[in-house]
Order: sequence, then structure tokens, then C-alpha cells
Amino acid sequence: MVASTFGIVHAYLGDALDTAGYKTLPCYLALFILAELFELALAYDALRLRNVIQLLGIVGFHCALIVFSALQVHETKIAIVPCYLSQCGDNPNFLWDKVMPFLVVAPCIVGASWILIIYWIKALYEEFGWVIFHVVGANPKLKSMFQYYQIFICLLKLDFFCFVGVTMQLLIVVLAANSAEFGVTIAAIPIVVILLAGCAYAVQREIKWLMTASLVLMVAAMTYFVYKLVRFYEPSSEQQYLSTRATLTVFTIFAFLLLLASFIVGVKCFRDFDKGLHDSKTQDVSISADQRYGSFPKAQERESAYSTGGVALQPQISIE
Repeated sequence: MVASTFGIVHAYLGDALDTAGYKTLPCYLALFILAELFELALAYDALRLRNVIQLLGIVGFHCALIVFSALQVHETKIAIVPCYLSQCGDNPNFLWDKVMPFLVVAPCIVGASWILIIYWIKALYEEFGWVIFHVVGANPKLKSMFQYYQIFICLLKLDFFCFVGVTMQLLIVVLAANSAEFGVTIAAIPIVVILLAGCAYAVQREIKWLMTASLVLMVAAMTYFVYKLVRFYEPSSEQQYLSTRATLTVFTIFAFLLLLASFIVGVKCFRDFDKGLHDSKTQDVSISADQRYGSFPKAQERESAYSTGGVALQPQISIE
């Protein structure tokens, strides 16, 4: 649907697609495709590591994708209506009428796939429920600490995508290359990338000074997003962001909330340093999932123990 929309608009606009009024469209479509690819990578990583927390994160991410695909309808209409092409004649909605069905179908398909994703992730949740037990054992405190660690890593991955989304829209669509704000945005890229990579490494290896510095930088990043949000609606600069303000606002708010959640969970993980989880976290990346978790008993094998003549039941420990 996204490719069809872009193809139709490009066929009518041609080189005019690169002008300021229309270049929002290819940026949004590219961002939508990037979101789909990111979700695929996230799903592959979650399945490879049998990470239940990350699977639940995919449910939330896909829900946000529904919102973004719906916003895309509004933003595309702003970009191409009214139509000034010679083919449009007296109909200002000529181009919009061509692409509107494809844009409306996209959130419907994404929404329907969200229901299927929930169904399959529920099944995987039951299948992967033993993973944390195999990594940290039956200790409920260690189990809770490891879950917070997994939540933190998942949040960092989502932070990365939201930052890429905001930055891509600012650099491609809004900011002029000779503006001071363009330079500030460029300078923020390596800082945020280092922040996210440093956070992940620090929490995994339990490096206290690096974790402290990462949390401080996280506060600075949240301040940056608040600054950008104010700029979107400030009278002196609101015209600059008018064509992209709705999507930029949603992305910026999501990015801020994710960073805030990352900071809170990061502080919790920092407090869990030196409490016996270090080996489990480093083991989690040093050996393969099959070596880590072994093979789980199949449902039929678990049930056979209850039949007459079956083997004696082993002590059962709940991890719920």
C-alpha cells in the first residue's frame, strides 16, 4: 500500500516531489517502511533470545504503528491538497482521490495484523515461560531483577527508533542546512547513539560510573526533546514545522515518554548492581540460546507424566 501510494504520487509529480511542499510524503513513507523493518528485526531478536519481554514490546510498537499509519493519511492530504498540476484541472482533490484508498487500507491491515500478533505472542509467552527460570533459577528476587534488565534493554531499542524517526523528519523535511538548529540536531545524533550503547553495555557489565554518566545524558536527551516540542508550537518557529507538526509531535512525545521510562527502569537496574545478577546477564550474550536454555519439554511429554504407568513427577517450581 505504501509503495503504491508513493508510485502514484511520483508518477504525477515527477521532479516536483523534491520541493518543500511535497517532500514530506517520501519521508513519511520511508519512515513507515523503516518501522516495519525495525519491527521485523525486533521480532527476530526476541525469538532468537526467547525474550518474552521484547515480544510484549513488539505488541506496543505495533500499536504505535497503527497510530502512525492513521496519521499518515492526514499528513499526506496536507501535502498534496490542493493539487496545482495541469492534470488536476478544476479538481483540487484529484491526486488525493487517487491515493486515498491505499492510505486508508494501510491502518486497517496493520490493525488486523496486530490482533494476529497478540494471538501468536500469547502462545509464545506460554512456550518461553521457562527461560528466566533457566537463566537465574528459582530465586524470585533474581527473577524480578532480570525482568527489569530485559525491560530496560527493550526500552533502549525503542528509544533508538523514536530518535531516528524524529531526526529523519527534522533533517530531511524541516530544517535548512545552514541553520543553527540543523547543526544542533546533527550534533545530537552521536551523543544519543553513544548514550544508548553506553547504557546497554553499562547495565549488562554493571559498570557504575558508565551507568551514572548514561543516566545523566538521558536527562539531557529528555531536555532536548522538550525543547524541540516547544519549538514546534512557538509562534516564532511554528510555521517552519506546520506541514509535519502532527507526526513530529507524536514521535517526540513517544520519544520523551520512552526515555523517561528508560530512566526510571535504569535507576532500578542500577540499584540492582552487585546483587548476584552479573553472571546471568553476561551469560545471556556470550552463549547461544540453545546452549543457555536447552530443550524444553514438549506439552505431550509433560502431560504423559500424569498418565497411569508414567514416570514419577519431578518437583515443580512456578515462575509466575
